[in-house]
Amino acid sequence: MTQFAKKLRGILEKAGRLDAATGETLMGEAQSQKRPFTEVLVKKGIATEAELIALIAKAANIPPIDLTKLIVNKEVLESVPEDVAREYCIFPVDRIGNIITVAVANPFDVLKLDDIRIITGCQLRTVVSTAEEIEKIRGKGYQRETESVDGILGSYDDADVELKETDVEDDSTDLSAISDEDSPVVKLVNKMILDACNTGASDIHIEPFEKKVIVRYRKDGCLYEAMTLPKRMQNNITSRIKIMSKLDIAEKRRPQDGKFQMKIGNKAIDFRVSILPVIWGEKTVFRILDSSNLALDIKSLGFEPRSMEDYLWACAQPYGMILVTGPTGSGKSTTLYSAVRHIAAPDINLVTVEDPVEYQLEGINQVPVNAKQGMTFSGALRSILRQDPDVVLLGEIRDQETLEIAIKAALTGHLVLSTLHTNDAPSTITRMVDMGMDPFVVASSTLLICAQRLGRRLCVNCKKRVDIGKDVLMRLGFLEADLEQPMEFYEPVGCPRCNKGYKGRFALLETMRMTEGIKRMVVDRAHITDVKKLALSEGMLTLRRCGLMNAGRGKTSLQEVESETMAD
Repeated sequence: MTQFAKKLRGILEKAGRLDAATGETLMGEAQSQKRPFTEVLVKKGIATEAELIALIAKAANIPPIDLTKLIVNKEVLESVPEDVAREYCIFPVDRIGNIITVAVANPFDVLKLDDIRIITGCQLRTVVSTAEEIEKIRGKGYQRETESVDGILGSYDDADVELKETDVEDDSTDLSAISDEDSPVVKLVNKMILDACNTGASDIHIEPFEKKVIVRYRKDGCLYEAMTLPKRMQNNITSRIKIMSKLDIAEKRRPQDGKFQMKIGNKAIDFRVSILPVIWGEKTVFRILDSSNLALDIKSLGFEPRSMEDYLWACAQPYGMILVTGPTGSGKSTTLYSAVRHIAAPDINLVTVEDPVEYQLEGINQVPVNAKQGMTFSGALRSILRQDPDVVLLGEIRDQETLEIAIKAALTGHLVLSTLHTNDAPSTITRMVDMGMDPFVVASSTLLICAQRLGRRLCVNCKKRVDIGKDVLMRLGFLEADLEQPMEFYEPVGCPRCNKGYKGRFALLETMRMTEGIKRMVVDRAHITDVKKLALSEGMLTLRRCGLMNAGRGKTSLQEVESETMAD
């Protein structure tokens, strides 16, 4: 805003409203206090907001607008994402065809206006207001700061949303005040869930602060603010969620985990709930488990050909262990479920042990872990091995005991699929040895180790092609041979149809097959870097290489590859 402040000071000096010395002083005051120059001018009585708007409009030769009398059009707001409106200090006023009228505080910044044209894909017609007035109407228009539940609910119709009762026995207290389906709290929670499902969110975060409650949705791996609720509703919202999840409403000092299922339209969607005490109350996080979005066709996951070949080879083996590693939320469950569906057949006894069972698969025996009742991963696995299984999916290997049983199962004629938390495929070997396993046993039992990440897919409607220098590509990890192939690189822009230039995600899979050479190195306790070098020489594609190949196809950006993968 410094250039704009100088321009505005010149306009005021030319109009005789300000002298040079006073203008310099007020600019310094605005800068030191980090306040808009226009706000300081109004406070000091140099000019009213209406006078400032009129002067700026005359100098820029564009019309002024009184935003206090504007009727906000929700359809027009969809033309400009809220984060764009906030970053560029604009507000969409009207739209006719491909022309958007936007209120701007600084009409002289042509570069900013060009950015907005690219982001929206529309021509612009500008009108002038002040930053303060634009900020006020933006908060009202996008409904970020609201103390009205009725305002949040609007015309929301909950006819297609209902809580599905389960047969789980529970002694939780029922509070009729927050169980009435017609109460504002119940409708608000239902709307929150419906909005998240309709926008394709994977998680809902309800976060209490000193004077407000913020609701955020995670979409394509990134959190964004969805609504702000009044502090007075915090306890009622949390209690309602506890009732839905069959949790103890009176317990507010300890973490609680639960689950519930809702029928939304014609779909039954499961929700996993975690409630954690924080300094301003209890924070609630929902994980949305929509099985209709689960890609169970293993060939639809989009892995690189080499990675897909390794994965299918391992799934076809009669016994051994397949491990998929990666952080929480990296798509490990989807990859394992796709393998289960690929392997499943009438002549195979396939059992899973999960905490919790995320997606219910028809024809598969799924065992939920229940630590309170003594049903741990290791205990469940012991029992399952007496059930004559052919294939066992173990949701997660968390301790030495579970790993020992899983390895014994793999060595005694069972195909075992599971997950571990490691950074890449080779380091998984070190992890298992550190957990007390003999290197010979690790080498003998393991078929394939995979490392997985999810990358954000560029929006096809607004991605922008860019030219990248050869030296930059080589630094990122491209090989000389790669640069001989035709490649096109794109960067995110952002439009109303996407989330800051990205829409959807895809999987990156690093696969390390336990070949004879790698097995010998593991038994000889070779350093993990030497194991990785051998795997690379045998054709292993690292996560970084998988990401770079997708960036070269225009599927994602190089920035996304750098942020999601480690350099080789």
